Parts: sequence; C-alpha cells; structure tokens
Amino acid sequence: MSERAAKVTPADTEEQEHEQFTDETATETDAEARSETTPKPVTNGAEAVVRALENAGVEYAFGVQGGAIMPVYDALYDSDIYHVTMAHEQGAAHAADAYGIVSGEPGICLATSGPGATNLVTGIADADMDSDPMLALTGQVPTAFVGNDAFQETDTTGVTTPITKDNTFSAEPDRVGTDVSEALALAREGRPGPTLVDLPKDVTNAETDSEPDEPKTPDTYEVQERANPEIVAAAAERIENANKPVMLLGGGVIKGEASEACRAFAVEHEIPVITTMPGLGAFPEDHELSLEMAGMHGTGYANMAITHCDTLIGIGTRFDDRLTGGIETFAPDAEVIHVDIDPAEISKNIHADYPLVGDAETVVEQLAAAVEESPQATKWRAQCQQWKSDYSMAYDAPEDEPVQPEFVVEALDEATDDDTIVTTGVGQHQMWACQYWTFTEPRTWVSSHGLGTMGYGLPAAIGARLAADDEQDVVCIDGDGSFLMTMQGLSVAVRENLDITVAVLNNEYIGMVRQWQDAFFEGRHAASEYNWMPEFDKLAEAFGAQGYRIDDYDEVADTIEAALEYDGPSVIDVHIDPQANVYPMVPSGGDNGQFALTEDQL
Repeated sequence: MSERAAKVTPADTEEQEHEQFTDETATETDAEARSETTPKPVTNGAEAVVRALENAGVEYAFGVQGGAIMPVYDALYDSDIYHVTMAHEQGAAHAADAYGIVSGEPGICLATSGPGATNLVTGIADADMDSDPMLALTGQVPTAFVGNDAFQETDTTGVTTPITKDNTFSAEPDRVGTDVSEALALAREGRPGPTLVDLPKDVTNAETDSEPDEPKTPDTYEVQERANPEIVAAAAERIENANKPVMLLGGGVIKGEASEACRAFAVEHEIPVITTMPGLGAFPEDHELSLEMAGMHGTGYANMAITHCDTLIGIGTRFDDRLTGGIETFAPDAEVIHVDIDPAEISKNIHADYPLVGDAETVVEQLAAAVEESPQATKWRAQCQQWKSDYSMAYDAPEDEPVQPEFVVEALDEATDDDTIVTTGVGQHQMWACQYWTFTEPRTWVSSHGLGTMGYGLPAAIGARLAADDEQDVVCIDGDGSFLMTMQGLSVAVRENLDITVAVLNNEYIGMVRQWQDAFFEGRHAASEYNWMPEFDKLAEAFGAQGYRIDDYDEVADTIEAALEYDGPSVIDVHIDPQANVYPMVPSGGDNGQFALTEDQL
C-alpha cells in the first residue's frame, strides 16, 4: 500500500479520535465546496490528456519521465492522479497490466518516445496476449520531425499495431483529449486489451480549450452481448443429454464477471469444472466439482476428463496450444460448446459445434434459463473423483534432502487468506504456484500466460498492491532468473512503502529450460546454469526492503510468518532442490491424455 493510503497505526488512534468531529465537519464542508467547483479550463493538449484520465476515474498511473512526454507529466503535477515512477518502462507496463487484472479497469502506463516507448513493448504484447485492459501513453517527437529520424524517434504506432487492440497517432490539439478517452473505452469494452495513444510534443504543448469527450467507443465498434437463441437452445439440449460433461473456464470468465454465474450453473447441474491457467480462481478449487487446471502442466485428472468427456462447455477460452496440446487429440469424443465475446476465437483452434458469441455472463445466464434438466452423469462424476485419487498431486519432501518448491508454495498458501493475490514470473515457479496454491476467488491470480514473460512477477505485484483492498495480502512467487530481470522494482516498492512479500524459489537455473534440456537435449545445460546468482536477501536489504533466507524445512513456517508480518516489501530467498521438476507434463503438441509423471515417461 502506498503512503497515500497508509494504514492507521495504534499511535495515531487517540489523536484521530480527538479530532474526529472536526474532521467530519471539514470533510462535509470540503465535499460541498468541491461539488460547487468546476475544474479549471483546459489550456493545452497535455491538460486535455490528463482531463480525459480524470474523467474516467483514473487513480494511478505508472511510468518513467522523459523529454517527449514531459508536457503530460507537467499536467499530471496538478492532478489528483497518483503517479508511480517505475525503475524501468517494462515494469511500468507490467504494473499497469496487473492493476487492470485486479481492478477490472484499464491500468495506465506512460513513457517517452524512442527507447521509452520500445521498452513498453514487451508489457503491451503481454497484455494483448492475455486480453488485459491497459492504456499506454507515449511521447513522440514534434510532428514536423516525424519521419526524419529525429532524436529518440520511433514509429511507435507502427511498432505496436500488431500488439494493441487499437492505437492512435494523435495529431490535433483539439482532438487529443478525446483520443485518450476513446482509447480508455476501447481498452475495457468487449474483449479487453491494450490501447495506445502516441502524443507528439507539439500537440501536447499546443494551446487548446477543447474538453475531452466522456469515454465511449466509436459508433462503428459493436459488441454482441447475447448469443443466438437457436444455438443456445441446441446447446442446452446437448447439455441435458450429456453423459460426460465438463465445463472449461478461461480467463474470459473472470474478465466478463461471469464467475458467479458459472459457479451457479456448475453446482446446479453437478458438472465437473476445469480451468485454464488464466482462468484460475473462476471456480473454487476446494469444491468437490473442481478438477483444477488443464494443459501442459495441468492436473492428470483435468486432462483425463477433457480427453474422455462427451460434452465440453468452453467459456472465455481461446483454446491455445499450452492448453490443448495436439489439436487432433484434444477432447476427441466431445461436442464442443464455445462461449466467447470475440467471434474471431470461435473455431480458430478447436471446432465449435455450438458457437455462442456473446458476453460470458449473459450467455451463461441464457444457458441456465434454457437447460431444464441436469445431465445424468453420476457415473462420470465418480470417474472424475477416481482420477483425482489415481493422479494425486502429492509429492515427497524428505527432511534430509533440499527443500521442495511445492512445500513452500503450500506453506505460503496456508499462511495467507483466501483472497490473497498471487503474482508470478514465468518458469517452473509459475507452474508450482498454479498447481499447489488453492485458488478460490477471481482476480487473485496475476501472471503472464500467452507471452510467457520472465520478470513479470515483481512489477505486477506493485500494480496489484495498488489495485487491491488494503486488507488483501499480495504475494509474488518468483524464480531466481525471473526475479533478476526486474528486481530494480524493489526500489519502487520501498519508496512507496508497498506491503508485498516476494518468495524467490532459487534453484540457480533457468529451471524450465534445464528441465527440457534434461528431457530432450541429453542433459546439455547450454546457458541455463545460473550458479552465479547474488544473495537476494542481502540485495533486498540494500534496496531498503526486508530480506530473509530459507535453506531447510524447519525455517519455512517461521520465515514466511515473519515476512508476511513485516509492514513493507520483503524478499525471501528460498534455496530449493535444484533438480526439482514440474509434473505432470505434456510435451509440446502432445496428447493431454498421455501426460508424463516422471522424466522416464516423456
């Protein structure tokens, strides 16, 4: 949490109680004054940009200052929007991305032209792959210099066109504020995604009194909310007649606020539920109907259920290759009901027998109204429970051997509340977090899925912390290689007094690469051994955070408790078994039903 929103300490209580009546009176008076005060008129393009953000209710922005974006920062100086200066533009994009995931509203990131804008690209691409709402504002050289290879000039809109939902080169001072408003609306409406507005310095410096329009999408932008009633009726009949149904919930369930509707539908009709990795938290994993996550490192029982089901109800998932493995072996005997707000996703990877284009919550409610009888699937549910027993996620943790990463993840989960937000980087640690943390609520899992961006975890924890409720814990489970990429963000967490806990699962490898090298490259560890790693606990203290180290099992519980209780950023350097691997595993393009539980089975 930032200093702006710091928790009340016991020492403050008496003074605050003494001044309570005065404060309440002042608050009422201030509120009345504000209601009678109109904002000062816009005088230039930069002020119009900031006014558009204010009109949309933006509270935080993440960025790095620079020459071409300087007019916008000057306008932010007088705004109530709280700017978080990040240590690197990539971190700004990831923080904004995570803010959007947790809050549901577009996160805002800013950067200057040239290298500032290109440093945002990885974060923008990440948000695009995962359909996360985000707005990037980039400075640009004056319009007269565009195309002349001016200092710090890059064709930002050209570079980012393939990785944005929409981008705009804003060339008119009277239009620039509305360009930003429109970009905000596009980022969050329909299928969410990143948008970008490129802001030439002469445009943001130019005089204008034009107030930005309220955030709204262009008249040409249409989103289908309700699915075709005839296809809904046919899909409902298929569900009623199913013998082996499963629901597959993707990230679109969470983004479409459809988690409650999906839970209610699954429970009413007793349909087993599987999630994709972005869908973690859409259905409580402690529920008896939950089969947890499917895919390359999904549970054996989830993958078995997909392989043998006769009816697959996919909601808000794009059926990417990490989920499906080989398309020809994915749910081979199933009729597929596919619900998605983006018609481009229907039958793109997996053929949809019942294509239902529309908002996830709305379409699930349509299905709920149309399904009159629950499928007769008692034997199927028993089979799914048997698979849960046969392919248990249990693991060995001998006390005389190095600490197993699964044990650490479960210990962190046990020490925190159900609404704790988990962020990760990418690699083995990400998979252990997916597998051994029990997710029960939406918007508590924040990670890089489609792009697979190492270094995502720490800046994401910063954005998540500012979007979360004050009482929620934020835990970043990271790997040593991933953490090393963006650990400069610790300086931001310390400066802002953000209460986040980082657990670095340190195996001195790029662990997932090492695992693949052992399995498929005869153990030739080319560029994957990281035995030159620094001591992360001491580095944390150098940044001003609290540092801890774990080497043995008997240190795990007490160290985690101390780190969580510390009021500020803390880092636990957890030295885990360097040979620990992630299983189950489906080789790339393989058959989900033929998952490996050991390296010998690959």
